[in-house]
Amino acid sequence: MNNQAASIIANKLEVLSKSKFRSSFHLRKKELAYLNDKGYNVIKDHAKDFILNKLAPANPLNDGAQTPMKNHPVFIAQHATATCCRSCLAKWHHIPKGRELTSNEQNYIVALIMEWLKRENKRAVNK
Repeated sequence: MNNQAASIIANKLEVLSKSKFRSSFHLRKKELAYLNDKGYNVIKDHAKDFILNKLAPANPLNDGAQTPMKNHPVFIAQHATATCCRSCLAKWHHIPKGRELTSNEQNYIVALIMEWLKRENKRAVNK
């Protein structure tokens, strides 16, 4: 990730951290263990797959209810980063509904999720 992309992601995470709802999400022991057991590369592959299949279509199946609230680190990260549904993407990231996500948008979402997971893992270790 280049410096400009890293700065955009850091700024977005800062904005999201000011939301009482978004900042209430944290990984539980089970999800932290899964993240650390599988490693970031595997979890990133999961994130790419979830975004491609559940968020990227122009009109995702069950939009607004397609992302569970627990049981996988990426799901928790999606809620924390407002990348859980097309309405949240529109509100927080200004990515319009009703069209497929571009590959750049998908890459941005995955990078945002992964950065949140890394920060969350570090927070849990330092707790």
